[in-house]
Amino acid sequence: MNTPDNLKYTKEHEWCKIDDNIAVVGITDFAQGELGDIVFVEFPNLNDEIKQNDTVGTIEAVKTVADLYSPLSGTIIEINESLESEPNLINDSPYDNGWIFKIKINSKDELNNLLDSNSYKKII
Repeated sequence: MNTPDNLKYTKEHEWCKIDDNIAVVGITDFAQGELGDIVFVEFPNLNDEIKQNDTVGTIEAVKTVADLYSPLSGTIIEINESLESEPNLINDSPYDNGWIFKIKINSKDELNNLLDSNSYKKII
């Protein structure tokens, strides 16, 4: 199970990578493995203001649909348009090419509510 140390995690199996006040968000290797072959992603809307833990979209796999939650509050500034034609990138590369959206963060204080790699490994 791949859980990079440089990321933050949620109990709902999202990850985020922070660069200044921008967070890149996706689902974890564990989550994509549990879902199976991903066939569709419903993205949040660009410029939406979202709160930490809001449902912002869905991920549809062959046998199930899972909600996608935001790990942080902020504004949606980008979506990974590659996933529209290749949602399987999430299965193939959950931490690189399979990222889902980017948020301009409102408050870095919310990072304290997220898990580090070791804490996330304990819940999976």
